[in-house]
Amino acid sequence: MARAYVYREHGGPEVEDLADLPRPVPGPGQVLVAVRAAGVNPIDWKRRTGYAPPGAAPEALPAVFGSEVSGLVAAVGPNVTDFAPGDAVFGNPITGGYAEYTLLPVDLTARKPSGVSFPAAATLPVAAATAYDAVQQVRLLPGATLLITGVGGGVGVAAAQIARHAGLRVLGTASAEKKDFVASLGVTHVEPGPGTADRVRAAAPDGVDAIVDLVGGAALEEVAEVLDDRAKLVTAADRATVTALGGVGVERARTREVLDAVAWLVAEGVLDPYVTRTFPLAEAGRALRAVEEGHARGKVVIEVLG
Repeated sequence: MARAYVYREHGGPEVEDLADLPRPVPGPGQVLVAVRAAGVNPIDWKRRTGYAPPGAAPEALPAVFGSEVSGLVAAVGPNVTDFAPGDAVFGNPITGGYAEYTLLPVDLTARKPSGVSFPAAATLPVAAATAYDAVQQVRLLPGATLLITGVGGGVGVAAAQIARHAGLRVLGTASAEKKDFVASLGVTHVEPGPGTADRVRAAAPDGVDAIVDLVGGAALEEVAEVLDDRAKLVTAADRATVTALGGVGVERARTREVLDAVAWLVAEGVLDPYVTRTFPLAEAGRALRAVEEGHARGKVVIEVLG
């Protein structure tokens, strides 16, 4: 048996619990990983409420939280030759990440560089990979201006650094409490709320060339008006609203090549995942609340096996 943090039905925090589950057995194209760290993301608590991403298969309950992990390969499935027991890896789990053991598909598993910590690697498959895909999608040339809404969270922090490395000027919306942190990323802080569009125009009098939205809803509607080319309006948070505004959702590559690329950025010192808080598996609920209640700055990580 292995410990895992689960939700037993759809609802609020009251449906969460620690559970003992059978250790998964890897099938063809899969590896069993002893989890060292798991990243915490908004999608985790959203799925607990019953939200299902487009194209997601129906889930069986109880379901284990978590969609990005790092750890050591414990076993490989039939005919798997890409990895071997003992390999340090990271990727997107099939059977949830807030657990002592989980299964990863080989195609969405990458080797962890020796210079990248397990907690840092655990932030890459969702947050950093989404950021990488979003910045690639808007296809801006060096010197162009990118606006990121919700720049203080895990995806935003990664997107800002990746964009800056590409030679872009970056503006970002975030709460006033995160102003200094945002500035430390080389990002021009813009306070969200009514009048955001005017504040963006004041900060970028020559205009904004693209927007990466990580908030959705009214915040997305507010800033969309500053952008002339709606093909450059992409969101990782609210496809319904962005479609109505003439924009598009982030097109996720979901490949090992992207995982390798973001890991290289971390190893080279270009990308700092900003793991600001860590929790043991026994306190996974506290970790999830930090993200669900919007108090997290950077990335929250659950450390599992030492």
